[in-house]
Amino acid sequence: MGYDDVLDNYVVTDSISGVTSMVISNFQNEGAYVSDLTGIEDFTSLTTLNVSYNSLTTLDMSANTALTHLQCYGNNLDSINVSANTALVELHCGKNNLTSLDITNNTALTILGAQRNSFTSLDLSNNVLLETLFLKEGDLTSLDVSNNTALGTIECYSNSLDTLDFSNNTALYSLKCSNNELTSLDVSNNTALTVLDCGNNQLDSLDVSNNTALSKLYCYNNLLDSLDLSANTALSFLYCSDNNLTALDVSANTALTRLFCKSNQLTSLDVRNNTALIFLYCYSNQLTSLDVSANTALAYLNCFNNQLTDLDVSNNTALMELDCDNNQLTYLNMRNGVTDALTTFDATNNDSLKCIESLNPDYATANWTYANGNIDEGVLFLETCSSGCTDPYADNYDSTATIDDGSCSGYPDNGEYSLSFDGVDDYVVVSDD
Repeated sequence: MGYDDVLDNYVVTDSISGVTSMVISNFQNEGAYVSDLTGIEDFTSLTTLNVSYNSLTTLDMSANTALTHLQCYGNNLDSINVSANTALVELHCGKNNLTSLDITNNTALTILGAQRNSFTSLDLSNNVLLETLFLKEGDLTSLDVSNNTALGTIECYSNSLDTLDFSNNTALYSLKCSNNELTSLDVSNNTALTVLDCGNNQLDSLDVSNNTALSKLYCYNNLLDSLDLSANTALSFLYCSDNNLTALDVSANTALTRLFCKSNQLTSLDVRNNTALIFLYCYSNQLTSLDVSANTALAYLNCFNNQLTDLDVSNNTALMELDCDNNQLTYLNMRNGVTDALTTFDATNNDSLKCIESLNPDYATANWTYANGNIDEGVLFLETCSSGCTDPYADNYDSTATIDDGSCSGYPDNGEYSLSFDGVDDYVVVSDD
């Protein structure tokens, strides 16, 4: 590391006493893994130490009392002693095997990253200056942050938490508590929230009426049957898929760019006010109609597994993905000029769809085929699809029709005639009697 003037595996204390920063991280697996930090106690001036991604099993920093920043992420640590490091402001000890962590003496801590460990609880009562807390993907069964009123960011997702109280955390602006066992969540006091991810829990209700600064809401895979978003006018991301929603009003959410509401029980969805939408995933609902004419920025539209009878994407010139399979479509207007940019297209399993309108039917016919899984067999691409009777002998013949809809009727009555043959004469008698 450059501190050993004579290559004898020993260093003179005077040559390291002034060292304040040391990085022994093996993040890119370029060197040998360090399994022992014997001698670290002699670096008494260390303020910053990064020993992440090594093979350490224990870490004792009791002699390094000047330490303010410690990173020991991604080792095999089953214990860590930082009780003497009262100056610590930042500690990253995630992705280890810790079954306990004592930070009661580290009252100066503002950032704690202790995710992916094995402890079931953590005492944070003395860490009143904490601003950022990462405890995701662990074994936590309880979490008390009532004393940590300075917290702005909490990530405690993918644990085994069944209750959480954030009523004292009024500075909180980012909360990610998904993949737990929560049955309720009160964020009424957290008016500064801009990001809330509470997906994959057991919530049957969620009140975000006080969270007017919210820009990203992830409440997917819960038990919600209603969701009031009228106050959340700053919302740009909404993921409310896999719930029991029968209605969803996003008319006030004009800043939305991503709307994921798949796998609910929606019978209607009005997105005419959401002109900034880029992603719309509303598949596996009960929609009978969908108007996307105002959504000119739309690039990704997935509306399959619904009950749509017609779909017009002629205004959606930015479209890159269209999946409208398994509906009841009889009409599909794709006159938007999009060709190669449409990388995903599926309109299969629409038995009544015989024709699709396109500004470039030759391109569409050559590239979007039954063999490629884009359309059902026999579907045509034409500039204009007009259904009617195409038989010129029928009374209701429609010269403008391009698709026969089976309605032809009223063929001319030419009378009834009988033919007689006497077997002798070389002529036939025709009679209309």
